[in-house]
Amino acid sequence: MKVSLTVLQLSGILDRTRGNELRREIGGLLANGTNIFLLEMKEIKLIDSTGLGALVSIMQMVENANGKLFLCSISDQVRMLFEMTKVDKIFKIFTDQEEFNRKVLVILSGDKKG
Repeated sequence: MKVSLTVLQLSGILDRTRGNELRREIGGLLANGTNIFLLEMKEIKLIDSTGLGALVSIMQMVENANGKLFLCSISDQVRMLFEMTKVDKIFKIFTDQEEFNRKVLVILSGDKKG
């Protein structure tokens, strides 16, 4: 599988409007061959229920296209929301982009040892 990574820097409030924009943006990227997404979330101040729903639906969309979605740099407030709603169990979350690069990119771009 050819690895095509896109890192999206999110900021502000993730609500219905921003969630729909993100869904369309990722849908377009998937159509153009991107298959690995990292959502950099350190500038996200708040996620409401519609934003959370959008993230879950985006993850399903990416997985249905045989892609992978990762999150990194979530705030304590967002982490608490994820834990309360149990979505921390379905998302692959990294401390920061550095950890993602170490743990995921090395595997994806390195030699595939069975």
